[in-house]
Amino acid sequence: MSRGLCTFWLDGRCFGIDVGDVQEVVQSQRLTRVPLARPAVLGLLNLRGQILTALDLRRRIELGDRAAGDEPMHIVVRTEMGTVSLLVDRIGDVVEVTPELFEAPPETLTGVARDVITGAYKLDGCLLLELDTRRLLAGVATGQS
Repeated sequence: MSRGLCTFWLDGRCFGIDVGDVQEVVQSQRLTRVPLARPAVLGLLNLRGQILTALDLRRRIELGDRAAGDEPMHIVVRTEMGTVSLLVDRIGDVVEVTPELFEAPPETLTGVARDVITGAYKLDGCLLLELDTRRLLAGVATGQS
């Protein structure tokens, strides 16, 4: 049985999250900084009157900051904690993956990435790393109900 993953790029690596978690994809938006927030929380996003926490995935999985002037894209996801914006370098496509393509996470993963990547899929031209949205957001306050 195949599943859809919304793909995106961070630091030249291809990642994906379950397409069922995705509400929408939005171009770069102005953020309001939050004093004393965790380093991965870049600020708050006003999306048509809904206030969302904007989480920088590069920082969350310890890939380092993006280059100055590079505008991130927002993947707006629905979670049990509320709706959150995930900042990524660029958006890919929705791809269908099947269980026979699934592999355990690479042994070379360390740190937070090891905890939030559930596995990998070898696709034409890239290794797609699947992120677990729940684990990704665990311990990061969203301020949403």
